[in-house]
Amino acid sequence: MGKPRKPKGRQVDGIFLLNKSSGMTSNAALQRAKWLFAAAKAGHTGSLDPMATGVLPLCFGEATKFSQYLLNADKAYRCTMRFGIRTNTGDAEGEVLSKNSGFALTQNEVESALARFVGQIEQVPSMFSAIKHQGQPLYKLARAGVEIERAARPVTVYHLALTAFRPGEFPEADVEARVSKGTYIRTLAEDVGNLIGCGAHISSLHRSQAGPFNESACVSLEQLEARRGEGLADLLDQFLLPVEKAIDHLQAVTMPAASGFYFRQGQPVLEVGALQTTAVGEMVRVVLDTGEFLGVAEIQTDGRIAPRKLLQQHG
Repeated sequence: MGKPRKPKGRQVDGIFLLNKSSGMTSNAALQRAKWLFAAAKAGHTGSLDPMATGVLPLCFGEATKFSQYLLNADKAYRCTMRFGIRTNTGDAEGEVLSKNSGFALTQNEVESALARFVGQIEQVPSMFSAIKHQGQPLYKLARAGVEIERAARPVTVYHLALTAFRPGEFPEADVEARVSKGTYIRTLAEDVGNLIGCGAHISSLHRSQAGPFNESACVSLEQLEARRGEGLADLLDQFLLPVEKAIDHLQAVTMPAASGFYFRQGQPVLEVGALQTTAVGEMVRVVLDTGEFLGVAEIQTDGRIAPRKLLQQHG
C-alpha cells in the first residue's frame, strides 16, 4: 500500500479578506487566491453571487476549522433595487418575467415598504440559491427547469434603510441592509416589490461587512497579483489575518502552559474562575498565558473546559 498523497502547495494558515469583483463565482475567486498563495488548503465562508461584489473572507489551512463561525455571522450589504421588473433569479442577470412601467412609485412608498421587513421575518429562499436539495444546489436544479417547494425560513433584518431614490420608468432605490445569516437580499428585494405591487429585482449588490470584517480591510485579486508579480507566494502572507480573528467574538479563557499541554491532547481541563463569566455549554476561545491561541472549547457542567476544535501545531 502506497503512502498517502501529500497535498500540493505550502502550509498557509490564516484569513484573507477578498474584495470580490463582479462576474466571478466565489469558488473561482477562491481557487485563484489559493493558487496565488500556493496554499495546500483553502475554503470560503459562504458564497457571494457572481454579480455581487465585496467582502468574501477566505480561510487558509487551519483557519478552515473555524470558518463556520464566519458562515454564521451577520452580514451588511449595499444594493440597488429596481422596481417594475421581475426576473427569475431576482437579480439583473436573470430572465425577465414581467415588466410594469406604468407604476407611479414614490420615495415614501418605498420607505414604508422597507420598514415592514425590519425585524424577524419569514423568507422563502430563491430557487437560484446555493441551498442544497438531496445533495444538489437549488440553482443547478433551477437551470435544468426543475422547481422544488421550499419552506420559509426565519431570518432577522436588523437594519434596512433607503439612501437614495431615483424615479423614472423603472424607479431605483439604493438600500443599506444589515441582516442575519441565511438572509437573501435578492429575495428581500422581490418581497418588497411584491408588497408594493410592481415587482422588483436587484440590479447591484455589494457586501460591505461579514462578521467582524469590514470592506476597508479587503484586498482584490488584482492587488494580490500585482504584489506577487514574478516573486514567491510568501510575499502575500502579509495580507493574512491570524486564524483566531474568525472567533474574536468568543470570550477568551487563558491557561498556563501545563494545562495547555493536556488541552492540546484533547483532554478537558479544569480552570478555576472560568465559570464566573461564562455559562455551561458556552463556547470560548482558549489561549495560553503567553497569548498563543490553542483552539475553541466548551464549558462543561463540572467546570472543565473541553476542547472542540484545536489548532494543529506545525513543525
